[in-house]
Amino acid sequence: MLTPQEILKKVRELEIKSKRLTRHLFTGEYHSAFKGRGMAFREVREYSPGDDVRFIDWNVSARFNHPFSKLFEEERELTVMLLVDVSGSSLFGTVKGRKKDLITEICAVLAFSAVNNNDKVGLIFFSDKMEKYIPPKKGRDHVLHMVRDLLVTEPSHRKTD
Repeated sequence: MLTPQEILKKVRELEIKSKRLTRHLFTGEYHSAFKGRGMAFREVREYSPGDDVRFIDWNVSARFNHPFSKLFEEERELTVMLLVDVSGSSLFGTVKGRKKDLITEICAVLAFSAVNNNDKVGLIFFSDKMEKYIPPKKGRDHVLHMVRDLLVTEPSHRKTD
């Protein structure tokens, strides 16, 4: 069992490591699959029949001598739910580390990435039953609480369904 000081140290290490990874792996924001009249400008493309004439980009059209339309993207807030298997198999590992350690690291990277994009993130621990539910919220403090729980949560059941 980890002492409170060891838990804090491990949480800080994971935060630093995950920040570095999120900067390199998840640059940019999430893009919506919904294109239309959203708030964020996405790109200019050649005008297609049926495009709304209100969104013709007259400056670009004048430059290229044929019509171009502005395309917008809806910005949507995502809710990320992490589901973590805390059954007995999570304690499997080698000298380099256990599955639980890798799971914690991956969850930290995903959670900090979500928070950096101003999204909500939540967590569900399960074995052969749901062990613990942490509702989705925004913010660094919430993610730090989740990482601490990932480090210390012990399941009441060791089986996997």
